[in-house]
Amino acid sequence: MKYLISIILIASIASIIYGFTIQETDVFFANKCIGFGTVGIFLIAMPLFLITVSKGKNMKDYMLNEENIRRMQGREKKTEEKE
Repeated sequence: MKYLISIILIASIASIIYGFTIQETDVFFANKCIGFGTVGIFLIAMPLFLITVSKGKNMKDYMLNEENIRRMQGREKKTEEKE
């Protein structure tokens, strides 16, 4: 999966660069290349990357709730109740 994401990313960047280089001769096709490259990066490669990186992780640990706020501040529930 890592190689697929890398290939999509390189192809998208190449498409964007190619679009900017041919912009003087064929504006319509250049805009298409730039657009497809942008879509490739942000709608295909980035979600695939996020899915592969977050596989097996508990999303509850990354949510901002009362328990995690206390843990970030270094206090436990028992010490806060004593005060």
